[in-house]
Amino acid sequence: MSAPPDLPDVVRRAFDVSRKSGYVSFCRNETGRLLATLAATRTGTLAEFGTGTGVGTAWLRSGIRDESHILTAELDPKLAGAAAKIFVDDDKVEVLSADWSTLRDKGPFSLLFLDAREPKDGGPDAIVDLVEAGGVVVLDDFTPCSSWPPVYEGRVDVLRENWLTDERFTTVEIMVAPDASVLIATKR
Repeated sequence: MSAPPDLPDVVRRAFDVSRKSGYVSFCRNETGRLLATLAATRTGTLAEFGTGTGVGTAWLRSGIRDESHILTAELDPKLAGAAAKIFVDDDKVEVLSADWSTLRDKGPFSLLFLDAREPKDGGPDAIVDLVEAGGVVVLDDFTPCSSWPPVYEGRVDVLRENWLTDERFTTVEIMVAPDASVLIATKR
């Protein structure tokens, strides 16, 4: 697995670190390009819960504005260490080897990126106070679903349903590939 040549340098470095670490679960390029685009619209502090080896962080970094900063937390110390290597000389990115909840006191965030299925309590109630008014939450790793209520693995996808119906957010599901979608929620 090597990075395609048309990727930003920081993303290419993240792919190299991921490959060398033997880590194969990371932000898809389609989601990454969306993250870079959204990061370019934000100021202040952006955050990510679940850094992995830093591919999603790299995508955010590729689009971030000069006056912005990224905080990212990864529970697995080995993965956090790998990600930290990518950003060792970058004062715009801080990689923490910690549970995502350690970022609670560092918000509110203008953009928050997290895996849809992690943290386990990653629904709107757990996230609403972590995002500033007008802030954006990006949740990835959804499988597209055209039914209502949404279904995941043969059951009602309560997490997706909660995000799409929570009145504190305006949320949309966007397909980034035929087999992948993300939710983008803006705090009202």
